[in-house]
Amino acid sequence: MSVPSNLKYSDEHVWVKQEGDSFRIGITEHAQDELGDIVFVELPEVADQLSATDTFGSVESVKTVSELYAPISLVVTEVNEELEDQPELVNESPYENGWLIVAKATDEKELEQLLTAEQYEKLLDQA
Repeated sequence: MSVPSNLKYSDEHVWVKQEGDSFRIGITEHAQDELGDIVFVELPEVADQLSATDTFGSVESVKTVSELYAPISLVVTEVNEELEDQPELVNESPYENGWLIVAKATDEKELEQLLTAEQYEKLLDQA
């Protein structure tokens, strides 16, 4: 199971990658593996403002529907529109082509609450 060391993680299996003053966000390989084949992704609108732990969409698989929770407080600046026609990208490439949103943090101190790759791996080991 891949857990890239350059990312931060929430305990809700969401990853965060800092790109300058923006943050690219998606679900982890573990999350997509648990969900199974993803058939639909519901994402927020550009300019939506969310607080940490707010629901920002959902992922529907052949097994279940799972809510997506914001890892930090943010304002959405971009959504991955490719997922509308190709939701399977989340399964095929969760850390690259299957990203969900790009956002600006509204409280960067919250980033300190996210898990490192090592801490996330320990979380997975305990599950």
